[in-house]
Amino acid sequence: MSRVWGIVPAAGQGTRIQPLAFSKELLPVGSRVDESGVERPRAVSEHLVERMLLGGADRILFVISPLKSDILRYYGASYGDAAIAYAVQERAAGLCDAIFRAVPFVAPEDQVLVGLPDTVWFPAGALRELADDRLSFLLFPVERPELFDAVDTDAAGRVREVQVKRHGAATRWIWGAFKMPGATLHALHELWEARDRQDEYIGTLVNAWIARGNAAWGVRAGSSYVDTGTLNGYRDASRLLDGPSDTLGHALREIGRDTAGEKA
Repeated sequence: MSRVWGIVPAAGQGTRIQPLAFSKELLPVGSRVDESGVERPRAVSEHLVERMLLGGADRILFVISPLKSDILRYYGASYGDAAIAYAVQERAAGLCDAIFRAVPFVAPEDQVLVGLPDTVWFPAGALRELADDRLSFLLFPVERPELFDAVDTDAAGRVREVQVKRHGAATRWIWGAFKMPGATLHALHELWEARDRQDEYIGTLVNAWIARGNAAWGVRAGSSYVDTGTLNGYRDASRLLDGPSDTLGHALREIGRDTAGEKA
């Protein structure tokens, strides 16, 4: 039986928003109402995990450093209906290294979702817009694409190039999450190994993947995206979550209605 894995790379040090007495992925951003009806702070990484659940994930893999046992204590063995596993990245060695810690867990027939645990984005259910049979990036418009990885696509949505933190980027659409079959994860891992693990960023590896005749796709289904890794980003995320736009609670209620309809 195939599974849907949500990969959460959470081994970074979070130097841009230090000092903190805990892992940056547990920074309180927004709130939630628990089963007893009490409103409590929500860890920023919960926003990603909940979006992954909305996208179909039934397994979540946190990639953590040896110093981030507080993430394990916070999440334990499950979140909602999803089981949680952990892999250890001994030292910060880039996003590619973190993502490929998932290779022993993921079967070729599985699906893989990848996102960044210090971001907040809408619409919350946007991962459902990504196809199951291809490497596809969920794209968001931003004012300063040079701070992120801009994704240049043709009219059909096929990726021409991922422009990693490039000044003068050809587009203001950046990737905020992506999805691929498990077989593609394994193929990208093989390419990364063949390139002597030189790729720190997924963008440079995907460019090499495309240069070898493979395809990647961009889907412009995102509306707003905030990186909470800086103080200004943290403030922006708080304002976004307090606003009247597409809220996570609304999205969760909608997916609950969809599920109820399917069961009926």
